[in-house]
Amino acid sequence: MVYRGRIKNGAVVLDEKVSLPDGTEVRVEPISPVRRMTLAEQFKDIIGIANDLPEDMSRNHDHYIHGMPKR
Repeated sequence: MVYRGRIKNGAVVLDEKVSLPDGTEVRVEPISPVRRMTLAEQFKDIIGIANDLPEDMSRNHDHYIHGMPKR
């Protein structure tokens, strides 16, 4: 018998209620690995669209955003 389920908070949660006795040996085999997107992939639509920023913005963003002294 094959049971299907998902991982939730690090534990296998089966799609249907199954009553297996304690000590039952099981095999868990991922059938579709979840691929997490990188930050670059998540923000690809907005990366590079700001073209009028100061040259030292990445180094001194706290100065420009919060008024902190420049580095």
